[in-house]
Amino acid sequence: MKYSQKIILKNGKEAWLRNGDAPDAIAVLETFNATHAETDYMLSYPDENSFDPEKEARYLEEKAESANEIEIIALVDGQVAGTAGIEAVGTNYKVRHRAEFGIGILREYWGLGLGRALTEACIKCAGEAGYKQLELNVVAENERAVSLYRSLGFEEYGRNPRGFNSRTSGFQELIYMRLTL
Repeated sequence: MKYSQKIILKNGKEAWLRNGDAPDAIAVLETFNATHAETDYMLSYPDENSFDPEKEARYLEEKAESANEIEIIALVDGQVAGTAGIEAVGTNYKVRHRAEFGIGILREYWGLGLGRALTEACIKCAGEAGYKQLELNVVAENERAVSLYRSLGFEEYGRNPRGFNSRTSGFQELIYMRLTL
């Protein structure tokens, strides 16, 4: 799946949203580890990342060649400022209408519109791939993210009060959200 778009952030800088590909692997891996260290709202911690540059390169290459999955990187001043992607829930008939969405943005780029732009790009790609539903999990106390997703049409369909077990704050409630495409 292919995607490319240039946008202007709230600080006036240009961001290029495009497919990640094998040559981006080291920068994407560094950004992944940084975003997972900067906030306690992500699924994993940097020390749990099993990817190395070679695995990351293969992953990005697979997504770039996929007809229904994608990993989009956001480049600002040549730096990978964030990533977002969609993955199929499964290939069986009963679930192939569903995709999962994930996103991570470096803290220095929060509040500039990058999260909205990456989310909108993934929504567009999910629709073009033929999905009927896009899903995500978000930590309930991450109010900015919850607000963003609601503003883009995602609806809550359940909660798990012990969804994450944070190393620093204990259990975190997860909100399950979905967008009908």
